[in-house]
Amino acid sequence: MKVLKTSIDEVDGKVIYQAISVLADGGVVLYPTDTVYGLGANIFDNSAVRRVFDIKHRSYLKPLSILVSDVGAIDLVAKASLSQKKTIGEYLPGPYTFILKKRKIVPRSVTGGLSNVGVRVPDNEIACRLAGIFPITTTSANISDDEMLSRPSEILEQLDCEVDLVIDVGELKSEKASSIIDLTGLKPKIIRD
Repeated sequence: MKVLKTSIDEVDGKVIYQAISVLADGGVVLYPTDTVYGLGANIFDNSAVRRVFDIKHRSYLKPLSILVSDVGAIDLVAKASLSQKKTIGEYLPGPYTFILKKRKIVPRSVTGGLSNVGVRVPDNEIACRLAGIFPITTTSANISDDEMLSRPSEILEQLDCEVDLVIDVGELKSEKASSIIDLTGLKPKIIRD
């Protein structure tokens, strides 16, 4: 496991390059977002996605969300109407995950076979740059239903496993994951505040 330190304010491009290389080779990366640290894998690599589930001790039937590089890239993985796009544009980039109808390109391994997918564009340069070539998984870096921690050293101890690469920016101020808003119904529905 490699630990690379950088700053949230002055991101080291070499760190991003190395992390994308690890993701492209089927690795799992622990990375910062605008909320908590997340576990990232290339969504098109089924074995890497399964590793994320295994690291979290998460049921394969419980879907993972997808992180894309910017609001425009949401169209790659999800279908959004004009009104949905307007709502999304008001909140992203930011600490929100929006549930939308998924596109066929999104593997079943990510969504647990569901027809919807959670999509996120955090207000965090590192996270968004990691998804610059392909979308990545975004899920809090913790054991499912366990405490969310804000320091990489504590997170790695809780997970008791080796991710392939850690992007360490120090302690994150937030210990709360993104809010989840379902846009697939007639009205937006808050799933997690």
